[in-house]
Amino acid sequence: MDVIRLSPSVQRPAPSAATVGFFDGVHRGHRYLLAHVCDVARGAGLRAMAVTFDSHPRRVLRSDYHPELLSTTDEKLALLAQTGIDACALLHFDEQMASLSARDFMGQVLLGRLGVRRLVIGYDNRFGHGRAEGFDDYVRYGRELGVEVERWRPMEMGGVSVSSSVVRSLLLAGEVEMAGRCLGYRYTLGGTVVHGRHVGTQMGFPTANIVPADACKLVPAAGVYAAEARVEGGLRPLPAMVNIGRRPTFDDGPVSIEAHLIGFSGDLYGRSVSLAFAARLRDERKFRTAAELACQLRRDLDETEKRLRDAGGGA
Repeated sequence: MDVIRLSPSVQRPAPSAATVGFFDGVHRGHRYLLAHVCDVARGAGLRAMAVTFDSHPRRVLRSDYHPELLSTTDEKLALLAQTGIDACALLHFDEQMASLSARDFMGQVLLGRLGVRRLVIGYDNRFGHGRAEGFDDYVRYGRELGVEVERWRPMEMGGVSVSSSVVRSLLLAGEVEMAGRCLGYRYTLGGTVVHGRHVGTQMGFPTANIVPADACKLVPAAGVYAAEARVEGGLRPLPAMVNIGRRPTFDDGPVSIEAHLIGFSGDLYGRSVSLAFAARLRDERKFRTAAELACQLRRDLDETEKRLRDAGGGA
């Protein structure tokens, strides 16, 4: 997949069929849309293109907005590369681009800079200044510009249209299994291992205290999870028991992400670890003693291994 970053020196690419969106998480609904774009492009002898942005538009429009992202830009590009599209235009979203009307965006950017001849609109997508215009307006502008515009239907699971907001809601409720089904892969959160209080080590469950690499990446709801961990430089994933929360048994401090990597021995400090969430085991809760917590952790460990074994992961 070619990644196109517009600059004055970049020439207009070959004519394309395209769709526009932020594509956070590149979930199954996005891939359903992009598969249709590929079909349209092949049928018309065009390149298939996704047009997306390097930052969340609301962060430009509202300085106090803190997105809870499902994917970083690099993760998004890697996921888009798996969809079969030929190219991805990664646009820099700034105040100048935010000020463009839908017609100007279609004429100046999509047609003028990117060579878009067929435009497929997601069922709930709107673009242009203030998102004030809708699909009928896009069709009219397309006729004026020589761009054919169509709207594609949503992908539904269990009667619900798959969307990034639905996936976020599931993760914030701790429903990582359903979120994974909507995404088409396990939700993954990565970061760097830092020193903690070593309480887990004292109980026989050493943990990696992980600080997310991107502060805007969504952290699932507090609780205990079964996950697969990938360690920087490691050859294979490891089963992991993960706790997200405030450690109420000890200090009820700030939210932390702590992972016990089953079968791992060695120094993890300063290394990158990514966690792919497979299942939520239980809520985080306060125990009367450290010994009581340790007993529960042994049960959690058994359940983690079982869940990953049943799911075919963690080997």
